[in-house]
Amino acid sequence: MKSGAKGTVKVEPLDLSGWPKGRAARRVRFVREFCRVPRGHGAGEPVRLRKFQTEIVAGAFAPGVRTALVSIPRANGKTALAAMLGLAELFTGPPSAEVLIVASDERQAGIVLRLARRMVELHPELAERCQVYRDRLFVPHNDAMLLPLPAEPGALHGFDPSLLILDELHLVTREVWEAATTAAGKRPESLTLAISTPSTSPDTIMWDLVEHGRSAADPAFYFREYAAPEGCAVDDRQAWRAANPALSCERPFLAVDALAALVRTTREPVFRQLRLGQWVGQADGWLPWGAWDACAAPGRIVLPGERVVLGFDGSASGDSTALVGATLDGHLFVVGIWANPGDTGWRIPRGEVDAAVDAAFDVYDVAELAADPWGWRSEIETWAKRHGPGRVVEWNTAAVQRMAPATDRFFAAVAERTLTHDADPRLAAHVANCTAKPTSLGDVIVKDKRMSPRKIDAAIAAVVAHDRAAWHTRKPDRKVMFL
Repeated sequence: MKSGAKGTVKVEPLDLSGWPKGRAARRVRFVREFCRVPRGHGAGEPVRLRKFQTEIVAGAFAPGVRTALVSIPRANGKTALAAMLGLAELFTGPPSAEVLIVASDERQAGIVLRLARRMVELHPELAERCQVYRDRLFVPHNDAMLLPLPAEPGALHGFDPSLLILDELHLVTREVWEAATTAAGKRPESLTLAISTPSTSPDTIMWDLVEHGRSAADPAFYFREYAAPEGCAVDDRQAWRAANPALSCERPFLAVDALAALVRTTREPVFRQLRLGQWVGQADGWLPWGAWDACAAPGRIVLPGERVVLGFDGSASGDSTALVGATLDGHLFVVGIWANPGDTGWRIPRGEVDAAVDAAFDVYDVAELAADPWGWRSEIETWAKRHGPGRVVEWNTAAVQRMAPATDRFFAAVAERTLTHDADPRLAAHVANCTAKPTSLGDVIVKDKRMSPRKIDAAIAAVVAHDRAAWHTRKPDRKVMFL
């Protein structure tokens, strides 16, 4: 079919008389009667929905549901299902239905449009009733439109969607999610449906929604998660089947040998995230998923006068700066984190940082302040004059011969739970943002990429504080020299 609108649609609308009134049942019937496999195995044949797919439709389009999230590994037909549901909305939805397909970029959003367009081409009754444009589908009989959009907040303004589908939610920002959900909901019945693999970080809107869905406290929120059991072996084929309904359903369309080949050539955290549906932290992440949370001890109070070590990692201008404390028995606590709120003109409030350092020395028995000198050398010299050069030392975090062993010791302390922390969410976010960079002396922690907005300063300060606190525990009487 050539792109571009038909001059006039002359045939009658589809005869839907006698069809079920329920949203889910109407859409399932439409898919079964009018949708054909758009590509790959069985291309051109009628779609035969599997049980897990009908369960997703039944849950997402249940009465009262306004938001639905399906977390599912790759290759389980999620994008094709989105295209089928978008097409069903055009013909069986309310008058002037608007179907918005939102994805991380125009290319990804266009995939859903191409699948829907191909399904129109493959069924004569749809082809003669739907106008196909380069960038959208339009059904004149009921003034219904399907339109792909990039995941940009501004692109979502001015619409009134009856169905808004977010493909790969893990790549969508909070701002886009907020724009999407505020765009929807204007109609008596509308649905925002997100279908995605898990994210690589808990610092995402998807993780917030997964936690919300797991609570099962919101009747207007449908949540379905397909994931392998926690702690399973990566080559456990029963776990593969639990995570991948396309592998375990009737008439499977995912091959076991394909996963067997992938598990041999894919890094374990990537395989777990994309093929087992598990939340494992960043694919190149530093700490195992959940290990940091397992060390939380918010009830542990650091008392005034308690002996502590302070770790400091600062920015020269507009980045973030952190001051983290560590008790000699291995408990970490945040003294202060100063982060750019998103203002291009913002600068680190050095006066506030200076005051926080002095206050910490007043409140606690500070054995040592270990500070990275980059951009803060003059302040470090001032702190040394105030509090004693033996108590204020330079600790160069760029020195691999120092940072790598400290990082390895920190990792081991978290894994063995010999470290605790105050459960500060800012520190947790910085720890989650860390990736491991191998060196000849061991791993060091770095950002996921250069100039990344994901900050790690508090994590670095925590590593420094933990390392120096351990040193003071082992050799409490040894004099600390200015480094």
